[in-house]
Amino acid sequence: MDFSYLEALPVWQGLLVALAIVAAMELTAYATHRWIMHGALGWGWHESHHQERHGALEKNDLYAVVFAGLAISLFGLATYLGVALIFWIALGITLYGLLYFLAHDGLVHNRLPFRIVPKGGYLQRLYQAHRLHHAVEGREGCVSFGFLYAPPIRALKAQLKANRPEAKFD
Repeated sequence: MDFSYLEALPVWQGLLVALAIVAAMELTAYATHRWIMHGALGWGWHESHHQERHGALEKNDLYAVVFAGLAISLFGLATYLGVALIFWIALGITLYGLLYFLAHDGLVHNRLPFRIVPKGGYLQRLYQAHRLHHAVEGREGCVSFGFLYAPPIRALKAQLKANRPEAKFD
């Protein structure tokens, strides 16, 4: 395969595009998680993620397949058309997918062959925020829909209390 088309964009500019796409993917993931996965349209796949796990995979993993398919298609399109910008966009989506997998599947849900136990800082806040997301049964009243950004835990607990006054989350 000929990848000479990548020379059309300096690497530093390509990396900036990829990093911007990683940030944009967090916004996309938030919106997808909040309004599609927890909405009527996507709950059929995502519901499995809010239930007890039975086996290595769950129906919710189909979302990863969709986003991976998008990135793979963009890599193919970039090569076919010879457009460097599309390559760097695909790389940004792929990097976000890797970060998502490590943070969400690895750190929070222990789907890796090793366990990460955060003792403080950003990783602990990310872990706690996602655990609070799962503190509610069903799709209504959840908090913290991002995957790499976690709001302050105190704010999430206050939001949970407002959403479900009868529940205890301390």
